Amino acid sequence: MDEQSVVAAYADSEFMLLPENAEEAGLPWRPPPIERLELDETSALRWGTGPVDLVFLHGGGQNAHTWDTVLLALLAKRPVSALAVDLPGHGHSGWREDRDYSPQTNAATLAPLLESVAPDPTAVIGMSLGGLTTLALDPLGYSGRNRMLVDVTPATGKRAEEMTKAQRGATDLIRGPHRYASFEEMLDATAAASPTRSRASLRRGILHNARVTDEGWEWRYDSLQPRDGADWSSNIDALWDVVDASSVPTMLVRGANSFHTTDADMDEFRRRSPGAALETVPDAGHSIQGDQPLRLAGLIAQRIWGD
Repeated sequence: MDEQSVVAAYADSEFMLLPENAEEAGLPWRPPPIERLELDETSALRWGTGPVDLVFLHGGGQNAHTWDTVLLALLAKRPVSALAVDLPGHGHSGWREDRDYSPQTNAATLAPLLESVAPDPTAVIGMSLGGLTTLALDPLGYSGRNRMLVDVTPATGKRAEEMTKAQRGATDLIRGPHRYASFEEMLDATAAASPTRSRASLRRGILHNARVTDEGWEWRYDSLQPRDGADWSSNIDALWDVVDASSVPTMLVRGANSFHTTDADMDEFRRRSPGAALETVPDAGHSIQGDQPLRLAGLIAQRIWGD
């Protein structure tokens, strides 16, 4: 199909791309039970039926569909009931006037909604900003029985500053233009920032994470720079206190090729949380769910089911 036909078809069903996810990952295709939920100003994807077992929180500049292949892989193993959330300012969720998308502000927004929809999940799984938000939920009384942090520690705030200066990969893309003249121009920019990803997967990602306007294609996520110039770094550093105090069993998963989580960060996390399980995924950068979704799904299944 040409670009206009694909966009029109996607507008009718955002789930039309799931068979492509399955095919690329070598997974059997069985249409999953999935629906979009609107929870006040927060939007989410509800996978499966019954009480929510897993809650997924994505990274900055992403959306709930970043977990599609991971969830299809988990569903290939056994029935899964999951909630994949669009963080505030991302995907189909509302944008804040003050652009405060710090972990603590995200957590304050999400905690009552998660309590109502997913009151007792087996695990909360968060990547990057979603992982920091997962930590910030803990003092608010929402944690799940297990926690998985995907390529993030409270030191990632410092790493993000370093990435901004170096303009590397996805950081460069997020800090770059918010609008492009055409779909192909946006796809080319995304491919340049993600050289290890297939063009087909990036095409899917853009359809989920961008929208067409009269002026071209623009990202669905808001700017992550607060309007008042506020610095989130102190908020992020404060999350080390959560790591120190939390009793929630935690797994920290690092991408072997990621610049966002270093060996020193892993050592510091181990020092502060001696019982945490630490894993490194080969051939993966910061977005492990995009680079190695089957390996990440395997770690989740091992963690929660013992598979």
